[in-house]
Amino acid sequence: MRVLLTGGAGYIGSHTALTLLEAGHDVVVLDDFSNSRRESLRRVEQLTGRGVQVIVADLADRAAADAALQDADFDAVVHLAGLKAVGESVAQPARYYRTNLVSTLNLLDIMRDKGVDRLVFSSSATVYGDPQTPRIAEDHPVGLGLTNPYGWSKAMNEQIIRDVQRAWPQLQTVLLRYFNPVGAHPSGRIGEDPAGIPNNLMPFVAQVAVGRREKLAVFGDGYATPDGTGVRDYIHVMDLAEGHVAALERLSPGVEVYNLGSGAGASVLDVVRAFSAASGRDIPYELIAPREGDVATSVADPAKANRELGWRTTRSLDDACRDAWAWQSQNPRGFNTQT
Repeated sequence: MRVLLTGGAGYIGSHTALTLLEAGHDVVVLDDFSNSRRESLRRVEQLTGRGVQVIVADLADRAAADAALQDADFDAVVHLAGLKAVGESVAQPARYYRTNLVSTLNLLDIMRDKGVDRLVFSSSATVYGDPQTPRIAEDHPVGLGLTNPYGWSKAMNEQIIRDVQRAWPQLQTVLLRYFNPVGAHPSGRIGEDPAGIPNNLMPFVAQVAVGRREKLAVFGDGYATPDGTGVRDYIHVMDLAEGHVAALERLSPGVEVYNLGSGAGASVLDVVRAFSAASGRDIPYELIAPREGDVATSVADPAKANRELGWRTTRSLDDACRDAWAWQSQNPRGFNTQT
């Protein structure tokens, strides 16, 4: 297929672009490069030996998106574009709702106008709120007690897509609820390169290990977890990227939902220890107040994706730390470092 990959220059997007290309698909990336860099796609092309068509536009700007995609040819869409930081969404809720909802509404209108009826949507485990179960399956309630606008925007987008599909029965959609993507391509050529202070744990740990930051801030140690720090299901970004390829091949009329996670939880301090071992560096940290919007534990039950998509994680947290260190040590300043 020829796949439009929105937000395709970002962390998850670049790894998904690479995996789609390696699976034989053609890739058209739409990105406004507000939180990503063209260098990521140049490196994807180098790693795969294949070209990527790049369209620069803000999907939340309907006129700009219409103009940019007017002559674009694609058979399916993987929709990753949007803002994604939990803490930032608490501080800037209107910006998150406007960007994340309007971009999806615009995309759905453009898809229908062009007769493109295949969509894989990047959702999030945050739609489950504060789950009261050790492992979360897809039938867990969604949109109840959500703790941050980012999670609400994902839950609202899921509902928008369901309602549009009901009115447009030909629409084939898979909603992928990601848990916590970590790691990098094993080559170390592409990886997570956040602008400013990282919002996610592993790039922060990696920047401490490489000497870019003095110490890690650990948001609270009073959670009801084995060591008091938050527990998450960390999924290697290459496993996550492969989940998108599996989802594209599973599309059929209707809406299907799949968790993409490993099914195993690790605490913040587990990640610190694993990254220290992978890098051979000490990771100094300090405990600070819990971050508003965070939950204590979030771990996937990935059985449905294992069964129906034929997909499962094959890489460990140790693998993710090794690959993230390869990326960070080769690119201490991210894509601003030419190597």
